[in-house]
Amino acid sequence: MRLRKSLIFLCLLTLLVPWLRIDGANAAPAAGDISIVLDGQPLATDAAPYVVPKANVTMVPIRVISENLGASVHWSQSDQTATISRGDATIRMTKGKKFAEVGGRSVSLDNTVDAKNGRIMVPLRFVGENLGVVVDWNSKTRTITLTTPEGTGAEPGTGTGSDPGSNPGSNGGEANEGSTAMRGAWISTVYNLDWPSKASYGDAAKQQEEYRKTLDELQGMGINTVFVQVRPTGDALYPSSLVPWSKYLTGTQGQDPGYDPLAFLIEETHDRGMRFEAWFNPFRASVDATTAGLAANHVAIQHPDWVVPVQSSSGSKVTYLDPGVSAARQHIIDAILEVVNRYDIDGVHLDDYFYPSGATFNDDASFKLYNDGGFTAKADWRRDNINRFVRQLSESIHAAKPKLAFGISPFGVWRNQSADPTGSDTKAGVTTYDSMFADVRTWIRSGWIDYVVPQIYWSLSYKNARYDVLADWWANEVRGTKVKLYIGHAPYKLGTSEAGWQSAQEIVDQLNYNKKLAEIQGDVYFSAKDLLKNPLGLAGELRKYYGS
Repeated sequence: MRLRKSLIFLCLLTLLVPWLRIDGANAAPAAGDISIVLDGQPLATDAAPYVVPKANVTMVPIRVISENLGASVHWSQSDQTATISRGDATIRMTKGKKFAEVGGRSVSLDNTVDAKNGRIMVPLRFVGENLGVVVDWNSKTRTITLTTPEGTGAEPGTGTGSDPGSNPGSNGGEANEGSTAMRGAWISTVYNLDWPSKASYGDAAKQQEEYRKTLDELQGMGINTVFVQVRPTGDALYPSSLVPWSKYLTGTQGQDPGYDPLAFLIEETHDRGMRFEAWFNPFRASVDATTAGLAANHVAIQHPDWVVPVQSSSGSKVTYLDPGVSAARQHIIDAILEVVNRYDIDGVHLDDYFYPSGATFNDDASFKLYNDGGFTAKADWRRDNINRFVRQLSESIHAAKPKLAFGISPFGVWRNQSADPTGSDTKAGVTTYDSMFADVRTWIRSGWIDYVVPQIYWSLSYKNARYDVLADWWANEVRGTKVKLYIGHAPYKLGTSEAGWQSAQEIVDQLNYNKKLAEIQGDVYFSAKDLLKNPLGLAGELRKYYGS
């Protein structure tokens, strides 16, 4: 509701511009000179609108439209056109043109869409009518007082439409079906899987162009949120005082790429009205068993006693930070908070790299040294380590930014019924509770996370772990809590021989099944490159499904 009130404030400011010519001035006063009070509470905005003096039109970043109005927005760099859709209404505005296309009709504009300081700016006049808000202007105190129907005790929703709902992934409120629902894609940087390409090493311009193209194509098929891996292997895609530059930017860990990739990524994402979730791989330290090639300030070099080399059953070798070492856990939290405090991200996101599954993890020494809970079973001690980490990280994030979303994407099966009667009716060989020692149920019930994205990477016809069985189970887990549920989908499996993945209709059928469960508030796809490959025509199916 707070987001909706912010929109009301911005819309009314547009209407109020002609009133605010104080002392015969020809231009409206700057937004920072005016105090705004909404239902008795002063308002503050992190991106103030600006006024075009001659036209008396208030311009705002296109992101304001998507986040506060619950609209789907798209900016086409090629033809300089902004498209805003909400419900059955669609508005198209092209830079330099004095008219907008609204529902197929041409409507004149007092000011066109514009690009200012790297942001796409649009006029708010089209959304400022029939909001049912009482407005008072006090010229002496230079205060606008806004009173909504909710503020007067009247029934909400008496304006132009229903409450568009809260920002998906933020605390409080309910996400709605439609344009405000989460529609995300993971963008992996490890091994240069999704971005940037190895061909772009050391070439900032090429990396930036690759990201812009990726965003445009994702948005074109309906995606409104990206989960970008900013910490792939104990390193960073941003200048850090704690960890080295990622080698996936230049080919050499610790080498400065010549710009701040994270700042660029966030700005480009927000300029398209999309959300940016900073994705951190928590405990993976490196993708090699040796320290060769690691920068001098990498944690494995500075604290070799914190790391454990791991060889999986498949033969791959990686290095993990030991979750049993409290100082190692705090190091990860500090690295994440560096981003939380310095960047305008929309959320903190963790994947399922806690303890490794299907591999021997030699933590006997830390079990003896750091078992302050007196656990007799190492498995319980391991789960306690991860619980402590999740709780402390949650508390730290919300202490710094109370409304910042914090979510985790665990493996899709918590426990099988064969191990726990409250588990899912599945026969998974790996489970998040027993294999990765991640007790997601506790995180949900304790309210340590704001959203959960189980990776349900199986089809509706896969007998050992059927999609619908798991969707039902996770919906039941979040029911009655404040934790939002999004589902992780697997477009990378389309076209493989695994049961159910021979047609893009499998994804569509999963999305249709989600509609049956009110708790499911969105979808996230792994990964961006697989969406862009358009396997079996999936991109067109998503465009039709999401109405983009």
